[in-house]
Amino acid sequence: MLKIFFAILSISYFIAYLLLFRRHVHIFQLNSYKPEVQEKWVRDNIEALLLRSVWALGAALLVKGLGITGCILSTVLFAAVAVLNRPRKEKKALVFTARVKRLLATWVILGCIPLLFGFFAPDGEAFGALLMSFALCGAPWLITAANRLNQPVEKAIDRHYINDARRILKESPRLLVIGVTGSYGKTSVKFFLEKLLGVEYNVLVTPKNYNTTLGVVRTVRENLKAIHEVFVCEMGARNVGDIKEICELVHPQMGVITAIGPQHLESFKSLQNVVKTKFELADSLPADGVFFGNMDSEEIRNRKVDVKTVGYGVTRGDYQAEDISCSEHGLRFTVQGVQFETRLLGRHNVENICAAIAVANTMGIPLEKLRAPVRALEAVEHRQQLRGSGNRLIIDDAYNSNPAGAQAALETLSQFDGLRILVTPGMVELGEKQRELNLEFGRQAASCCHRAVLVGAKQTAPIKEGLLSAGFPADRIVTVETVEEAIRAADAFPAEGRRIILLENDLPDNY
Repeated sequence: MLKIFFAILSISYFIAYLLLFRRHVHIFQLNSYKPEVQEKWVRDNIEALLLRSVWALGAALLVKGLGITGCILSTVLFAAVAVLNRPRKEKKALVFTARVKRLLATWVILGCIPLLFGFFAPDGEAFGALLMSFALCGAPWLITAANRLNQPVEKAIDRHYINDARRILKESPRLLVIGVTGSYGKTSVKFFLEKLLGVEYNVLVTPKNYNTTLGVVRTVRENLKAIHEVFVCEMGARNVGDIKEICELVHPQMGVITAIGPQHLESFKSLQNVVKTKFELADSLPADGVFFGNMDSEEIRNRKVDVKTVGYGVTRGDYQAEDISCSEHGLRFTVQGVQFETRLLGRHNVENICAAIAVANTMGIPLEKLRAPVRALEAVEHRQQLRGSGNRLIIDDAYNSNPAGAQAALETLSQFDGLRILVTPGMVELGEKQRELNLEFGRQAASCCHRAVLVGAKQTAPIKEGLLSAGFPADRIVTVETVEEAIRAADAFPAEGRRIILLENDLPDNY
């Protein structure tokens, strides 16, 4: 009879165990499958994680001391763990890739070990329950253990995919590869290049946020065709050497560095490491290659490279934007005497468009021919994307999480007439400078918005401090726990005429 109730207990355990896998593999995926990043996330969130499972350790004592009754009570404990770790609404959903499925297989095998003891060891129910409890409480560490067990297989598979991508690229000798990197602006420049170069070339770009080595590999293997003449490859990085690794795969002939600033300092540790990593692109260019640099960025302007350099920017450069006009209706500026207009918002987009103009014109497309595609450019999703109409507008800047981008978004907000409302959870991954930069963000926001809705009291405390220190009224600051609550709060403010809501950054599920 005890075995029957132990079987029921096992079902409850396995449901909780699988839900924990879903939760922790999702975070692992968001952390780019990097064990060291995952382990830091676990350390930073250990209290909340254990509160959802640590009391399940009592199951072993219950089974040992109370037998069948203990199994029943332990079943309830494990069911509670399952309920507390059930899937929540996700900003970026878990993708069940082949890698995730392989991790799941290893996870299931590890999870079956307690069942073997419980069912087949003499009087093993209590010990099996103890192992089940350890598996549930240790799930945050068990996911990285499963990953380590899978490493030989994963490395072999990655090598196969990378070698296949290399083969495909080698079979495309006439393909021009343009690398694009930077602390911010790289995704916008990538998509702008797609539109402007598309006037005369068949262009492939890395989609969405496929800016890691394996993301580029996937793009090449799945999307690169014989008809493509140009491959615009976005290159992201969180550690020194990341961009060099991508360059060794695709061998770019041209490279664009959009800007360099304090982003991902948590992993880079210093701005010097950021500079070094971004310039891995310029250092990888061949002798006849061309480097395009944003001359408004001091770190780029002061760094010498060994290939032909073309500068762009709003204060200097071969392709300098002049006569700039910014409004809520868009941008107007001239480059080398040719006037350009676009519906895009934000002065920072002048730099991004200038980068694309510089590359396209260097590749032989006349400036006059670029006016129409510039006019037709659309905002990249969640990057100062204007949504809504009439008396309720949202400036969706949810993907911006760096100081320069935040400042640019505030400047855009200030250009609108109406009730200006800032909604933000602040900036993250800024290392030791995080508090200081969020404090300054609050000071800057004080003169740009009429109301502020802060998401997460602890995270946004420096922003609130900055707002108050700049004289912003305390009764115009609201603090909530979720973005959904923040939008409701923003909509509840009394307003005559238009209501303009700036959604500045939206933290991912691992925050």
